[in-house]
Amino acid sequence: MLTNKNIRARGKISFTKYFQQFNEGDSVAIVRDLAVQSPGFPKRMQGRTGIVIGKRGESYVVSIKDFTKPKTYIVKPVHLKKIEVTNK
Repeated sequence: MLTNKNIRARGKISFTKYFQQFNEGDSVAIVRDLAVQSPGFPKRMQGRTGIVIGKRGESYVVSIKDFTKPKTYIVKPVHLKKIEVTNK
C-alpha cells in the first residue's frame, strides 16, 4: 500500500491526470494518488487492472476481476493510469 509520495511530487495534483479521458473498453491500472482524498478507497484496489465500462458523472466505472468474481468500482480519473494490453 502506498504511504507517501516522492519528495518532489508531494502535495501536487497533476491537472493532466485529473482531467484525463478514457473510452469504454480501455484497460486501466488503479494507482491511488495520495494528494487527492478519496474516502473509502479500498486497499485491495491498489495496483489492480481492469476495463472501463462507462462514465458516471466525472468518475469512471471500472470492472475488476477480484479472484473469481467480477466487481465494478467507481473511480476518479486521477487514480487511473491507462495501460496497453498486448495479446500474445
